[in-house]
Amino acid sequence: METVNTFGDFRVAAVQMVSSTGLEENLAQAQQLIQRAAGQGAELVLLPEYFCLMGAKDEDKVALGEQPGTGPIQQFLADAAREHKIWLIGGTLPLESPDSHRIYNTTMVYDPSGLQVARYDKIHLFGFRRGAEAYDESVTIRAGEPAPQAFEAPCGKVGLSICYDLRFPELYRSFSEVSLIVVPAAFTYTTGSAHWEILLRARAIENQCYVLAAAQGGKHENGRRTWGHSMLIDPWGEILDCLPEGPGVAIGNLNQARLEDVRQALPALRHRRF
Repeated sequence: METVNTFGDFRVAAVQMVSSTGLEENLAQAQQLIQRAAGQGAELVLLPEYFCLMGAKDEDKVALGEQPGTGPIQQFLADAAREHKIWLIGGTLPLESPDSHRIYNTTMVYDPSGLQVARYDKIHLFGFRRGAEAYDESVTIRAGEPAPQAFEAPCGKVGLSICYDLRFPELYRSFSEVSLIVVPAAFTYTTGSAHWEILLRARAIENQCYVLAAAQGGKHENGRRTWGHSMLIDPWGEILDCLPEGPGVAIGNLNQARLEDVRQALPALRHRRF
């Protein structure tokens, strides 16, 4: 049976950062941007992947790994959610895994009281090689269990995903019907310029829901360049707001009437056969 949500307008924001190799510096930047988003009326704020650290080398995040429920990064997120009375989706942070040399790349979700209400460990690990540009997340990251994770917010059901997950539409189908999908990311400039917007809009269109994507966007201290273009997309695939590059906020409203109009006019979700 379809769940009917009753929200009218619900304001959401994607924070874009250019994270450095310094934890304290990154947390201070995140705090300023969360405050900016909350000051513009955001009720739910999404941070980007690796908001807390873009290390000089991949192994740096392993040393930063926290135990679930404790640590300065998790405390920062809980405090920020409580201070600004927002739903805060903490991009990703490193959590310790059973492998001593690898961490989980994890999204933590906090409600306006600062209570952790959801956790998602990244399932799909990015691998790319073209010329001198090469990445292999599996060296320092352990994949999470392949189970979809979502939570209930005033805007309805929110599905969690991270960066490279965006290329695997079956994950998003497994959420069933959601009002919002979130995608914290650190897409490379190469892959982002080619595929980021196309994939985000496709996920919104095929799932007939809003998509909020928070990205790293710029040239980092470690020499890496990320694509940026944090954005909010509506269920018809229209981009409501986009920040091309640099630190800042992409912000806009989710609207229940818009969601229902799209689903009634083109009831693709009801027409599925698989």
